[in-house]
Amino acid sequence: MLNHRQNSPVNSANALYRHGDVLLRRIGTIPNHAQKRLGTVLAHGEVTGHSHRVQPSDAVQLWAHGNEMFLEVKQTGATLIHEEHRAIELPPGIYRVWKQREYRPDAYVEVED
Repeated sequence: MLNHRQNSPVNSANALYRHGDVLLRRIGTIPNHAQKRLGTVLAHGEVTGHSHRVQPSDAVQLWAHGNEMFLEVKQTGATLIHEEHRAIELPPGIYRVWKQREYRPDAYVEVED
């Protein structure tokens, strides 16, 4: 990742990646009691049918710990794709995944794509 203003490398230790309604932050480790999840979809598009997903599938592993989601990108790296957004290349590492939420007077709800 480059800092485009100075064309110099950016410290990727806590790098953030925004992809539409999905935010990823690079972290150090996956929580101890996290469980493996199947698939590569980070967020489903309930309205459009599109999804934020990672390819290739053999380069990643999803993890869940309670309501939290984590993405492990293995040594080859991976690409985060969605039909309405430009693809993002993810370097190897571990990421915490958040889905955008919006406030409503009675609760916070996840944004539907």
